[in-house]
Amino acid sequence: MSTSNASLKNWVTNVAELTNPDKIKWCFGNDEEVKEITDQMLRSGDLHRLNPEKYPNSYLYRSDPNDVARTEHLTFVCTKDKDDVGPNNNWMSVEDAYKKSENLFSNSMKGRTMYIVPYCMGPYASPYARLGVEITDSPYVVLNMAKMTRMGLKAKELIEKGKPFIKGLHCTGDLSLEKRLILHFPEDGEIHSFSSGYGGNALLGKKCHALRLASWQAKQEGWLAEHMLIVGIENPEGEKTYVAAAFPSACGKTNLAMLVPPKEYKGWKVWTIGDDIAWLNVGEDGRLYAINPEAGFFGVAPGTSKKTNPRAYDMITANTIFTNVALTTDNTPWWEGKDSELPTVNWKGEECLKGDGKAYFAHPNSRFTVSSKNCKSYSKDGESPYGVPISAIIFGGRRPSRIPLVYEAKSWTHGVFVGASVCSQTTAAATGKIGVLRHDPMAMKPFCGYHFGDYWAHWIRMKDKCRLLPKVFHVNWFRKDEHGKFVWPGFGENIRVLEWILKRAKGTGEAVNTPIGYVPQTGEINIDGLKIKPETLQEICDVLPSGWKEECEEIESYLKKFEPKVPRELWIEFEKIKKDVYT
Repeated sequence: MSTSNASLKNWVTNVAELTNPDKIKWCFGNDEEVKEITDQMLRSGDLHRLNPEKYPNSYLYRSDPNDVARTEHLTFVCTKDKDDVGPNNNWMSVEDAYKKSENLFSNSMKGRTMYIVPYCMGPYASPYARLGVEITDSPYVVLNMAKMTRMGLKAKELIEKGKPFIKGLHCTGDLSLEKRLILHFPEDGEIHSFSSGYGGNALLGKKCHALRLASWQAKQEGWLAEHMLIVGIENPEGEKTYVAAAFPSACGKTNLAMLVPPKEYKGWKVWTIGDDIAWLNVGEDGRLYAINPEAGFFGVAPGTSKKTNPRAYDMITANTIFTNVALTTDNTPWWEGKDSELPTVNWKGEECLKGDGKAYFAHPNSRFTVSSKNCKSYSKDGESPYGVPISAIIFGGRRPSRIPLVYEAKSWTHGVFVGASVCSQTTAAATGKIGVLRHDPMAMKPFCGYHFGDYWAHWIRMKDKCRLLPKVFHVNWFRKDEHGKFVWPGFGENIRVLEWILKRAKGTGEAVNTPIGYVPQTGEINIDGLKIKPETLQEICDVLPSGWKEECEEIESYLKKFEPKVPRELWIEFEKIKKDVYT
C-alpha cells in the first residue's frame, strides 16, 4: 500500500531508504491487524498472555530495565533560535539534531519491519483535531497507538485530502542510554525518537505530539495545549459542570478523572472526558472549550485499587496491555496497592524472593494501556467535535506542608501566577530521585515546547480572547501531619472540595480572603461522615505567613530564571502577595 499524498509518500520513501527495513507495513488498528501483531509478539516472547478468565484479551509487556520512564535529560527541542526554547527545555540546533538523527537512524531497521501508523488526535469531526503519522519498528508501539489514538484508514484519507500532519519517526535501536535521543522540531512539525521503547518516549502521539509540538502550535494559533484531565461533575439536579485540572504525573489525575462519589454524595455523578491532556479553544460564545485529543488511557498501575479508583480498577480487567507489572501464581497482574496475593514473578520476569520487599515486585512506574471505551464513566461528550465548556481550571501538586487544601485565584492573571508557581514532589514517571520538590508550572515542565516566559504571556493573553473565563483554583490533597500521615482522605472524598469549587465557579459559596487567594470559610467543606475534625480541616486550609515568606523567596528565585521574558503582570501579582505576606 502507498499513499496519494506527495509529502507523506516522499517522507515514507526517504525513511525507508535511510533505515533499510526488511518489510514495510501500513497499520490501521483494525481487529484483524491487532490480532496478527499480538500473535506475532506472543510467538517472539515479547508479550505474555494473562489469565484469560480473569483478564481476557490482556497482556504483559516487559521493557528493558534501563527504559522504564521518560528521559527528560535526553529530550530536546530543536529550533533555529535557542531563545525560543528557554531554560525549561534542552535545546539543540536544527542542523546538529538532523545530523545526529541521520547517523542514528541509518540502517537502524535492518532485519526489522517498518510500521507506518496514521492517527488522529481528537474526534475526527472536530475542527480542533490534529493528524499525525508515526513510523516505528516497534509492534508494541503499534498496539498501544491503536488504543491511545484514533488510528486508522480515516486518518490517512484526511491527510490525502490535504490536511496537515505531524511526522513522527521512532526506532527502538539497541535501547542504550548512550544513543537515546528524543528530538522535537516544532518549526518543521517533526519528532525523532531513538533507542527507547518506553511509552512517553515512543508513543509519539502522546506527550511529544499532543503537548510539546501542540503547545508550540497553540501559541501560534491562539489556543492552549495542556497537561490536564477533563471531567464533568453532575449534581443531583442533573446539572453538569466541566472542569480541567493540571497535576504533575502520578499526582492523582486519573483518580480525579474517574472519581466515584462517597455514599454521602448520593445523586452526584462524575463523567470522564480525559485523564491527561486537554486542548482548549475559545468557542463562539466566548467560553473556553476543551477536547481530549487521546482515545485511551496510559495510566500508572501502582496505587490503583478497588478503594482508590474502582472505575480504573474495573476498566483494566479486560482488553488491556500492562507494562512492567509483576505476576501472581494464577497469571494475573500485580502492582503495589492491589488487593491480591503477593506475586511470584517480578516486573523483570525474575522469581520474587523473600526479603525483596514489595518495591521490587512491580516497577513504581508500571503502566496500563486501555481504550477510553473500557471506562464505565466515559462520557459521550468526549466525542463532541467542539468539546465541553470549562467552568474551572484547577492546578495542584504533591506538597506535604504549607500549601492549603484548596484556594481560589483572585483573577485570571493571578490564576496564571498560581499555575506558574506550582511546585510538587517528583515521582517515578521520570528518571531521577523520587520525592524531591521541583517547580512544575501548570504541570508542564517536561512538556511545554517553548520558553516558559512566552508561555505564561500566552496564557495571560487568553483573557483578551475569552469573554467568560474559567475561575482558577489550586488544590493539595497531600498535606501530612507531624507523623508523616496524609491528613485529607483524598480519592472519592475529593468531591467535597470540588463541590466548593463548583459553587465558587457559579459565584456562590463563602470564602475568606488571604494573601494567596480565597480559601473556604469554616463549614463550607462538607465533612459529614469523615473522621477528620473541623479544627484539623481548618488547619490544612489556613495560610500561614511564616511559611509563605519562604515560599515567596523560592518562587521569586525560580521566576528569575526565565527573565527577561517573565510577563510584567506576573511580577505585579507576586508583589501583591509578597506585600500581604510580609505585612
